[in-house]
Amino acid sequence: MSLSAVRPWREIRRRKSRKIFVGSVPVGGDSPISVQTMTNTDTSDIRATLKQINECTDAGADIVRVSCPDKSSTSALKTICLESPVPIVADIHFHYKRALEAADNGAKCLRINPGNIGNTNKVKEVINAAKQNKTSIRIGVNAGSLEKNILEKYGEPTPEALVESALDHIRILKEHDFHEYKISVKASDVFLAVAAYTQLADIDDCPLHIGITEAGSLRSGTVKSSIGLGNLLWSGIGDTIRVSLSANPSEEVKVGYEMLKSLGLRRRGVTVISCPSCARQQFDVIKTVQEVEERLEHISESITVSIIGCIVNGPGEAKETDIGLTGGGKGNHQIYVNGITDHIIRNQNVADYIVNFVQNKIEQRKLT
Repeated sequence: MSLSAVRPWREIRRRKSRKIFVGSVPVGGDSPISVQTMTNTDTSDIRATLKQINECTDAGADIVRVSCPDKSSTSALKTICLESPVPIVADIHFHYKRALEAADNGAKCLRINPGNIGNTNKVKEVINAAKQNKTSIRIGVNAGSLEKNILEKYGEPTPEALVESALDHIRILKEHDFHEYKISVKASDVFLAVAAYTQLADIDDCPLHIGITEAGSLRSGTVKSSIGLGNLLWSGIGDTIRVSLSANPSEEVKVGYEMLKSLGLRRRGVTVISCPSCARQQFDVIKTVQEVEERLEHISESITVSIIGCIVNGPGEAKETDIGLTGGGKGNHQIYVNGITDHIIRNQNVADYIVNFVQNKIEQRKLT
């Protein structure tokens, strides 16, 4: 029985979209919501770019995008795509030849706007290259780079302006019988982005790549993105996500997964439920939580852990987690397993104990 049948207030009904593929990763339909990011290395520096791609993959990235501003970048793609553990999206602006080179060199998706890469013949060449290489396309509309005619029509970036731009590019692809596309209509303004995505979701059944562009630093950008993307995801809108942060790309991936985990849309790694701590705490909760999260960051298997400093809420939270720790007096702390009291630890380093206990639990699961 699904959780939504027991707790209908947890149910999220995802928008029905058609399924496309970015390499081996399905996007849309009933596929899991994929998490992606973008490298910030010089793409022509193959080793540095692959190093960052691998770091992002270790954090859980399903897809990674790389910028391709010149021929040296698209040339580097041949090796990058061959050695990357995940599909690569080539980010192309304006020059159609870069798109042709990227598709031929292994990119599994092209991030382009068909209306911005030249005349009809050039657009046709790009679409044919995508078809021949089984490469999908992402139409990437952005409030900061709307077409001049659309800005003149609306006076400023509006939800209607972003959607009209997207539909213009969709029309071009459909005229060439190309349907392996997904769309984004991004803005740094949360209200604008959410309104644009909500409108577009009702017009076309393509997969939607959602994001709040130029969201900001790790802290402020996480908050901003969580409000915007959380709103969309809770409404069932979104097939793949990118959290745009002025931070290490792997941090974007981690934040993206935390959003999906919070809404029950995907599970990955250790989910810690912890109290903010107060005078009743029987051990240093803040220090313990920080240490546990850092030391268990490498775990990809899904497991929930509650770390509560006292008995006020500890037993109740422990009932909902795989492993629970509740602080008790005189250094005696209660351990719960699958919501049931299991044993007491006495005068031990609680962080060390929980880290080892979680790792052992994961190993036991692998054996069963």
